[in-house]
Amino acid sequence: MRQILRLACALALACGLATAAAAQQFTMKISSPTINDLSQEWAKQFKAGIEARSGGRIKVEYYPASQLGPIPSTVEGTAMGTIEAVVPASGFLIGLEPRLQVFDAPGLFTDMAQAQRVFADPQVRARLATFGAAKGIEPLAIFAHGPLMLVSHKAIRKVDDFKGQKIRVPGAAPLQVEPFRKLGALPVSMPLGEVLSAMQNHTIDGLIASATVFTAFKYYDLAKGMTVLPGAFLIAPVMANKAFLKSLGPELEAMVREEAFNAQRKVEKFGLEDVERTYEIWKKNGGEIITLPPAEQKAYLDQVQSVLPNITKANATLKEDYDVLTAASARLK
Repeated sequence: MRQILRLACALALACGLATAAAAQQFTMKISSPTINDLSQEWAKQFKAGIEARSGGRIKVEYYPASQLGPIPSTVEGTAMGTIEAVVPASGFLIGLEPRLQVFDAPGLFTDMAQAQRVFADPQVRARLATFGAAKGIEPLAIFAHGPLMLVSHKAIRKVDDFKGQKIRVPGAAPLQVEPFRKLGALPVSMPLGEVLSAMQNHTIDGLIASATVFTAFKYYDLAKGMTVLPGAFLIAPVMANKAFLKSLGPELEAMVREEAFNAQRKVEKFGLEDVERTYEIWKKNGGEIITLPPAEQKAYLDQVQSVLPNITKANATLKEDYDVLTAASARLK
């Protein structure tokens, strides 16, 4: 009888522990430098999906507008595990994962819709899932945040206008800076949170970012010319801490990955429409959207793409990543 009682107690204890583990609530903090944009819409969709599907076992807290700190700090925090995920421009993650600079290759995509198709492609997703593995991070979702635009005190209307301009670029890797050096500009890597004051005091002449950033932070009060950069898009990966994902257990870990991708697909239409809304807001506030003439677009792409061979041949893995993405882009036109 004692042995039966001991076994019953042990079974009850094991069941209690299993129930407690199953009921444990995890908090997933997600940081972003932007606000009221595609990143925030993705977070809303992801939060709704994962909290409902997990039965409240995973709670999502989203912190836009650098509430948890500037981009370098939140990227480091995600790698260390003090923040569960971060959604910056890919260029600011290159210190952890140099392969991410492939997204800044000029002319990789022709438009946002094509970029969305590429990032949803199973072959591409399988390759991108390995990004960051050596540093304990991984992309849960990747989306084209918007066309890359240049807002500057002196409006850029032709390729020669880049010469001598001190321009903020979204990262410091070769594929962020070398194309603009080729154009004769002076590229400067700077976190988004520092850019507004740098524009105000003319420390920089202009900045490159996604179109939605300029309206969210009211850059139309500083400059009116917003130039479309041909074949250039800001790519925003949702990078998560791998140790956190593992701590969830197999069921919830798989659930997070699935809901992150589901949210990526759900916001595709929003992303396309948001760019159009951004253009209208910019124009409504006295801004001008500048598209380079066809001959200038060709001259621009010829110059910025000329730096690609030297950069990719120096890094075999980067070359492979670039080839996979360009092949998918050609296939998914």
